[in-house]
Amino acid sequence: MKAITYNGMQDVRVEKVEDPKIQKPDDVIIKVTSTAICGSDLHIFRGTVPKVARGTVLGHEAMGIVEETGKDIAELKKGDRVIVPFPVSCGHCWYCEHDLWSLCDNSNPNGEVGGLFGYGDLYGGYDGGQAEYMRVPYGNVGPKVVPEELADEQVLFLTDILPTSYWGTLVQGGVKPDDTVVVLGCGPVGLLCMKWAAFGGASRIIAVDNIPYRLKHAAGYDRVETINFDDYDNTGEYIKQITHGGADVVVDCVGMDGKRSALETAETLLKIQGGSKSAIEMSSQAVRKGGTVSIVGVYGARYNMFPFGDFFSRGITLKMGQCPAQAYVDPILKRIQSGEFDPTDIITHKISLEDGRHAYDIFNKRVDNCIKVILKP
Repeated sequence: MKAITYNGMQDVRVEKVEDPKIQKPDDVIIKVTSTAICGSDLHIFRGTVPKVARGTVLGHEAMGIVEETGKDIAELKKGDRVIVPFPVSCGHCWYCEHDLWSLCDNSNPNGEVGGLFGYGDLYGGYDGGQAEYMRVPYGNVGPKVVPEELADEQVLFLTDILPTSYWGTLVQGGVKPDDTVVVLGCGPVGLLCMKWAAFGGASRIIAVDNIPYRLKHAAGYDRVETINFDDYDNTGEYIKQITHGGADVVVDCVGMDGKRSALETAETLLKIQGGSKSAIEMSSQAVRKGGTVSIVGVYGARYNMFPFGDFFSRGITLKMGQCPAQAYVDPILKRIQSGEFDPTDIITHKISLEDGRHAYDIFNKRVDNCIKVILKP
């Protein structure tokens, strides 16, 4: 089959690789109909994720048609149309039973965190879904059958960015009516967070980025005002001023890919810093006393000069992590079916899987007004 594989820093290729096979009795093989490039795939592309072997099939946002099932699969059958949530989860450990699916105890023999598709040996070594076919372990608890009347574009993001944005805004962030919410980053997750904030009743939503076309897209949303952080010496303090003390909730959708200082760039390359701290530092200033900072942007290793004292002294609640996506698929799917929530406006590009290298290039360089890319095998 054809698949997008990692071959070193800023080197992805569309290559012929071996078709996936049933390895365990509860495996499922799906024929991929749509997949997507996630912002966190760019961490791998840029070389900031360790232990990703050359030849790893990338991608953790995928859906398709069930092609084959292991003998222990109870309900799924050939021909079912499914989405595949990005955490690889067993379904029966303590964490899965408590809806902490991304922290599964059994899906990753290489560490304490749960397994992830297409994210290298640190996260279990599972090949991903940017391919013609995909092996899905724990097929009785992972894949979710989706209604035939809904297009792939309406349900594909249930694999990751829809649950992540919902959880980061309404669950971790706890956004409630009349809250002021700051969303750092106007990429796909940030844009969906803004929509969920409005859905949750926020009266004021402030979107922060420095890419004009992404800010323009955000400005078209209900109750959203935009800030280009390049326009201010200290954007966090500016937000504190215009909100008269800070936002109730700050959602950090940037993570380690924020704008780096020269020192952070050097430290990151030397593996003595996990990446940029710009977003978390801005969060520490933009949130009000007693407020909440919800972190869904991915952070890497340890960080020098982390503003822990600023959070402590102001009584800030920090919540963070990989979204336990399986827990939120059903409630979001109901809102899509009812017409209450439409995630498709963030899609700017639909590209053949064969052109995957070009897709990564425009997404990474943020050109051609690229916000979200869907790949079609």
